[in-house]
Amino acid sequence: MIKIIYRITYPNGKIYIGQDITNSINYFGSASSKLIALDFTEKERESFTITRDILWKSENATKSEVNKTEIEFILKYQSNNSQIGYNRTPPYKN
Repeated sequence: MIKIIYRITYPNGKIYIGQDITNSINYFGSASSKLIALDFTEKERESFTITRDILWKSENATKSEVNKTEIEFILKYQSNNSQIGYNRTPPYKN
């Protein structure tokens, strides 16, 4: 099974980095819906497009390697910075 690290980009430009160990085409992460909803008006929520980019993939990585790689990408893209993205772990540090 191919394991992936992906980046979701929302219409406001904010991102979410996540992992999928099943490489499901229909999986778009587990970011907080409440947190995302705060950034969009009711009108904006009627129709919008998100993009999912695969940043990394592996057929042989262990679960711990996937977890480590996900954190590396979160830190690289600073998606845990509330001005940039929706990841909340690990906590953002200036």
